[in-house]
Amino acid sequence: MALDSRETFIAVQKNGDGDLKAFKTSSGRILDYEQAKQEVQAGAIAGVNLFKGRDGEQYIRSDADGDPSNNLDSLPGFETE
Repeated sequence: MALDSRETFIAVQKNGDGDLKAFKTSSGRILDYEQAKQEVQAGAIAGVNLFKGRDGEQYIRSDADGDPSNNLDSLPGFETE
């Protein structure tokens, strides 16, 4: 089985309400939420998927694997330079 060579999210930024607003990838790229959604939809990011919320919008969430430590809300925060 080949190793997955796709990027993963390693850190997140949240807004004042605690909502995710930006992501840092395993290669060091910083993606805002819209960029991240496009990358997830294109299959470029491993370990996450899109779901449609009650409001009809698409949201990013971790793949369900039973491991809470890799949930997006559990990732460390990062500062933008």
